[in-house]
Amino acid sequence: MSTSQTPTATEPIWLPDPAEAAGSRIARFAEFVARRTGMTHDDYHSLWAWSVQDLSGFWTAVGEFFDLRTSGRWECVLDDAPMPTTRWFPGARLNYAEHALRTGEPTGTAVISVGEDGTTSHTTWAELRDQVGALAAWLRGQGVVAGDRVVGYLPNTVHAVVAFLASASIGAVWSACGQDYGADGAANRFGQLEPVVLFAADGYRWNGRQHDRRAETAALRAALPSVRVTVQIPNLGLPAATDGTTVRWADAVADPADCDFAHVPFDAPLWVLFSSGTTGTPKGIVHGHGGVLLDHHKLLGLHLDLGPGDRFLWYTTTNWMMWNMVVSGLLVGATPVLYDGSPAHPGPGRLWELAAEHRTRLLGVSPGYLQGSAKAGLEPGRDLDLSELRVLGSTGAPLPAASYHWVRDHVGPRVQVASTSGGTDIVSGFAGSAPTTPVWPGEISAPMLGVALQAFDSAGRPVTDEVGELVVTRPMPSMPLYFWNDSDGSRYHQAYFGAYPGVWRHGDWMTRTAHGSVIVSGRSDSTLNRHGVRLGSADIYAVVDELPGIRESLVIGAELPDGGYWMPLFVVLEPGHELTDELRDTVTAAIRTQASPRHVPDTVIEVPAVPHTRTGKKLEVPVKRLLQGATVDQVAGREAVDDIAALEYFTRFAPAVNAG
Repeated sequence: MSTSQTPTATEPIWLPDPAEAAGSRIARFAEFVARRTGMTHDDYHSLWAWSVQDLSGFWTAVGEFFDLRTSGRWECVLDDAPMPTTRWFPGARLNYAEHALRTGEPTGTAVISVGEDGTTSHTTWAELRDQVGALAAWLRGQGVVAGDRVVGYLPNTVHAVVAFLASASIGAVWSACGQDYGADGAANRFGQLEPVVLFAADGYRWNGRQHDRRAETAALRAALPSVRVTVQIPNLGLPAATDGTTVRWADAVADPADCDFAHVPFDAPLWVLFSSGTTGTPKGIVHGHGGVLLDHHKLLGLHLDLGPGDRFLWYTTTNWMMWNMVVSGLLVGATPVLYDGSPAHPGPGRLWELAAEHRTRLLGVSPGYLQGSAKAGLEPGRDLDLSELRVLGSTGAPLPAASYHWVRDHVGPRVQVASTSGGTDIVSGFAGSAPTTPVWPGEISAPMLGVALQAFDSAGRPVTDEVGELVVTRPMPSMPLYFWNDSDGSRYHQAYFGAYPGVWRHGDWMTRTAHGSVIVSGRSDSTLNRHGVRLGSADIYAVVDELPGIRESLVIGAELPDGGYWMPLFVVLEPGHELTDELRDTVTAAIRTQASPRHVPDTVIEVPAVPHTRTGKKLEVPVKRLLQGATVDQVAGREAVDDIAALEYFTRFAPAVNAG
C-alpha cells in the first residue's frame, strides 16, 4: 500500500505534569462522566474507548459539560441510519453564533487582529457583539434569510469573523476564500452557491507588499450574478467602489442592534468549505450548526485545553479549515490572535514573536515553519518570553521526529507538541493530543475522543504497527451533511465510502502503534498540501496548460524521507519549443498570480509525455509513489495506463527524491 513507516521511538519525549493534567478540562470532563455514568477512566485510552463505544453517552456528556443551549424536542442522540445518513439530535434547534458570543466579559478582549505591517486591533466582547448585531440587522434589511448564502473574499482579519457570525446568527450559510485566489478560482467555488451578498476587502499584504484586489473583486462580482450587494472592507485603506451595489463596511455596521439568534435545526447548514479541486471543480462540503458546535467544543476545550481568557494563535488563511477552527475558539471563551501576512516577514521568527508579544497559550504552525525555524538557527525559547506557551500545535502535513526534538531543545522542554491529523472534510481532527497524553517523536499522541479511528489493510481489516488506510468506523457529528449540488448523495458516498462500505476512508496512510499513538505517512490521494495550505492540481493545470508552448503539465507534491516536501511541475512542450529560463519564469509567474503564490513549484522539468488512465485521467498518485521509491507494478496496472513508457519515465527521479 505504501512505504512502511513504523515507530522508531520507544520512550516519550514529553510526559504530562501530574498536577497540570489533574487540573485540565479533560480531567474534569472525565470526573463529570464518572458522576453521570458511574464509570471511572484512569487514563486517556480508557476514556477514548468508552467515547467510541457509547457515542450517545459521550456526545450527550460533551453537550452537558459545555452547556450547549438547545430548543425543541429530541428523542435520540443519533438515529440508527448508517453512515453517511446518520442524523444527530433530530428535533433539536440551536445557533452556532449564539454560543460563540455568549461568553466573555464585555470589556475583555475577544479577538486580536494583527496585520503584516504590525497594525494591531483589540476587539472587546462588547464590541464584537455590537458589530455582529448591527451587521446581522443590515443583512436582514437586504432581505437575507435563513438558508441564503453569504460569501467572503477576505484576508484573515476581524471583519471576516464578524461577517461570518452575523450570517450564522440569522441562519444564512457562510463560505470564505482568501484573496490570494484569483477571481476565477474564487468564482469556481462561490459560483456554485449562488450567494446573495459578497464581502470583499480592498486588498491584503504579503511579504512586505500591498496587493490591491479591487479589480479582482469586480471580476468576481461579475461572475456571480446572484449577488445583490457587495460590502467593501478597507483593509488597505483604498477608495471604495462608487457603483450603486457596493456598500462600505462602516455603513453596514453603523446602526446599533441587539444580537437576535435564529434557532435552526441541529443539522442546518452553517458553512460550506471547498475541497482542493484535485480532480476538477472543487466540491462544496457542507457542515451543520450542531455538529460543529459539539466537535469544536470537544477539540478546543478538551484536547487543546483552551478556556476563558486563553490567547491562541494558529497561522491560517480564510480558505483553510483551520480558520473555522480558530473562530470556534470563541465558543470556549478563548481569544483568537488573527495574523494576516507572511509567517516569515520581516524574518523567519515572526510567529514566535507574535506568540511572545500576545502571551499566547497555544501556537499553531505548519511542519514547514518548524523546519524553517530550525534551519534559520532560531532560539525562540532563549530570545523571547514564551513563558505562557504550553502547546505547540502542528498540522497540514506529517511532522518529522527531528522537529519534536527541536521544539524541546530550542522552544522549551515543557511545551507539548500537539501534532494533529484531520481535514476540511470533517472540519476537525481525527488524531491529536490532550493534556493527559504522552508525546513520542514523529507520532501523534492518540485518536481523538469520539473518533473510532483505525488503520485498514486492503481487505478492510484493522492493523497495528503496519501502514494502512486511515478510516473511521463509527459516525462523527462533524462529518459533512452533504456535498453542495449532490442531490442523490452519490458524490459524497463515493468520496468517502466507496472503498469500505459503511466506513469512512479519508485518503491518508496511517499506522496505529502498539502504545496507542498514530503515525500519518502522508496523503494517499493527490492533493497538493504545501505549508499546511491545500490546493488542487486542477487549479495549477487551469493556468499552465493554457500557456503558449506547453501541451500538458503534471504537478506532484511528494513528502521526502527527511520530512521535507518537493513540488515539481512536469511539462510536455509543443513541438518546436524549448524549456528556457524565460518560459520557466512565465510558468511560475502565471501560477503565482492566477492560482496561488504559495504553490509555485520548486522546479519545472520537461518530460516526453504525461501518463493517463484509459479514460484520460492524469496518474498523479502513481507518479507521486514512483518518486517516493515504489515500482511501476506497485503503483498501477499496466493495462490501465494509456502509455506505460510515460509512467516508467518518472522512476529516474526517485533516487534524488529519496536522498532528500
